[in-house]
Amino acid sequence: MTTEAPTMRRTPLYDKHTELGAKMVPFAGYEMPIQYEGIISEHRAVRGRAGLFDLSHMGEFFFTGAGAGPALDRLVSSDIAGLAPGQARYGLLTNERGTIVDDVIVYRTGDADYMMVVNAANIAKDRAHVLAHLREDVTLDDRSYGTALVAIQGPRAAEILASRTDADVKSLPSFGVTHGRVAGASATVARTGYTGEDGFEVFVANAEAPRVWDALLVAGRDAGIKPIGLGARDTLRLEARFSLYGNDIDETTDPIEAGLGWTCKLDKDFIGHDAIAAKKAQGPARKIVGLVVEGGVARHGHEVTSAGEVVGQVTSGTYGPTVDKNIALAYVPTPLSKVGTALAVRIRGKDVPATVVKTPFYRRPE
Repeated sequence: MTTEAPTMRRTPLYDKHTELGAKMVPFAGYEMPIQYEGIISEHRAVRGRAGLFDLSHMGEFFFTGAGAGPALDRLVSSDIAGLAPGQARYGLLTNERGTIVDDVIVYRTGDADYMMVVNAANIAKDRAHVLAHLREDVTLDDRSYGTALVAIQGPRAAEILASRTDADVKSLPSFGVTHGRVAGASATVARTGYTGEDGFEVFVANAEAPRVWDALLVAGRDAGIKPIGLGARDTLRLEARFSLYGNDIDETTDPIEAGLGWTCKLDKDFIGHDAIAAKKAQGPARKIVGLVVEGGVARHGHEVTSAGEVVGQVTSGTYGPTVDKNIALAYVPTPLSKVGTALAVRIRGKDVPATVVKTPFYRRPE
């Protein structure tokens, strides 16, 4: 008896990736580009010029109804009630235990209209979580598999996108959201991203994605735009110290120990509020920290040691091309979390020196 491998989904840009010579890998149920010409050169293109990402694997939930704002304010840890139309905010879905179901961005796209972007691997779980707590006067429309997401990131992103849209993207504030046409396609455009650079995320119907992708690559040719795979997306986000769900945060972690307490508005009621408030009051037993590792690249799952004893675990690690250092995130006991603390990461059986450092590892120039 044989078991057939599950069928992988493909984004509407799959053919574009293969035409560009991308190396495709399985990711969150999709065949996705891990790299094109190389992770380091793609990373540097985003930091110095511009990069184009296919993020169509991400999930999009659309909410409508008079009670949508209050319902989302109860579902999400951050201040959703305070969003005006045209604004977005990062926050967490948490459970009654106060641990992290997912990290999301909520966009208020109209008076009673909202969009929530969720992580690809969590679409079904998040939908069930949301529906279990949704008010009757709110409608959820899960358009995850009909919506494409193209992100353009980097210091030249605004000028490139502005040349192909009627939306006033140059004056759009950070975490602002608007509607317009991009390369002729009806689009929702937000000044958000996951790289630590200025940039935009463009949401369009699946059928429109190829022409938007092509138009932005052509528009950015003289500026040096490159298509960017998930490999460079990871090195970019780690330099900027953005959390990756499934690595740095999950349902075994709470916002306080994960360094995400700032997303929790504790003067309002939301699912998990009491548990998170209690964790904050008592103080976390462990904290996530940034590490610079000397002489080796730490990876997810590597043990962190102090004086030869295992004290924690690496959640994410890579070589950071911009900072030119081996960097990592790890959970360690709170007494060992102070900047400057000397630790080690066990790599292939050897304890390699590591130091707790201030994060983010990289902050874009003003």
